[in-house]
Amino acid sequence: MAVLMEFKCPCCDGSIEFDSDLQKMKCPYCSTEFEMEDLKAYDEVLKNQPEEDMQWQTAAGTQWQAGETDGMRLYVCNTCGGEIVADETTGATECPFCGNSVVMTGQFAGDLKPDLVIPFKLDKKDAMEALKKHYHGKKLLPKVFKDENRIKEVKGVYVPFWLFGADADGYVRYKATRVRFWSDSNYNYTETRHYSVVRAGGIDFENVPVDGSTKMDDTLMESIEPFDISEAVDFQTAYLSGFLADRYDVDAESSIQRANDRIRRTTEDAFASTVMGYSTVVPVSTNIRLNNGNAKYALYPVWLLTTKWNGKNYTFAMNAQTGKLVGDLPMDKGLFWKWLLGVTGAVSAAVFALSYLIWLL
Repeated sequence: MAVLMEFKCPCCDGSIEFDSDLQKMKCPYCSTEFEMEDLKAYDEVLKNQPEEDMQWQTAAGTQWQAGETDGMRLYVCNTCGGEIVADETTGATECPFCGNSVVMTGQFAGDLKPDLVIPFKLDKKDAMEALKKHYHGKKLLPKVFKDENRIKEVKGVYVPFWLFGADADGYVRYKATRVRFWSDSNYNYTETRHYSVVRAGGIDFENVPVDGSTKMDDTLMESIEPFDISEAVDFQTAYLSGFLADRYDVDAESSIQRANDRIRRTTEDAFASTVMGYSTVVPVSTNIRLNNGNAKYALYPVWLLTTKWNGKNYTFAMNAQTGKLVGDLPMDKGLFWKWLLGVTGAVSAAVFALSYLIWLL
């Protein structure tokens, strides 16, 4: 029985063939030549590449004990469906996600109890001051929007996060080139050498955060990171007093993919930083194996500031531990066009002056 072996070119992935004149393997697409032994060694590297394994043990959180939720109530927004947990002293309130009214629907029960909580470190006044600084220097911001009375609601909210930790063994393969240029009296020459580069090693990950709420914009939450997990304490219901807590609607199991994506990006960036001395470097494949994967359930403190302007909702989020604030701002189109015409006019004047100078010379 005949066995057909096919080798792929490490440079362009084309099928390479044996050249009887050269007594070497040659790629008919990029004309690169290879020794048979080198190709066998390369093939062995590919065969021995480890299989990826990014599985987790996601038993985060604990069950509530009898009596622990007696003083807690569940509020539901009739507009966006957001579910908010608060203590029984909280009166009528507004949804921190969309600004509309929420109503109390009943006793809070059934969810997991958080393992950890980072208590609020900054208050409502700090959030308002941070927003004023966020406005500062924004020349295209509508003047009327800067009026602090336009802020409709400022709410302190504990946002649910799943914290993932694991020991990661990473294996990344790259295609790399080194390009050399030279010339003589007749020709210009370019020599391109192709390399297969491998990086492998271990990275320990602790407390990789993934927010467990679909109402909280993932980009917004990632933008106010990092939180200092060293200031986290064991959860007690007393920390909820005076604040709201977003009820998680994405469990730990469903958050695994986002945790894996963050771990993958971090591993690839860390390994890529060690691949130096090449003209180009292109990652070909990444394999990660996780060991001792675990997850914890934590609440992170966030100030949410919401307002409406010209019929559009604007939400700002501030890390209530570090003070970092992010959020989109509206733009005054009139000011924008004045600014653009001013820039265009300045550029046109500069081009005219340069052309006139060249004409004089």
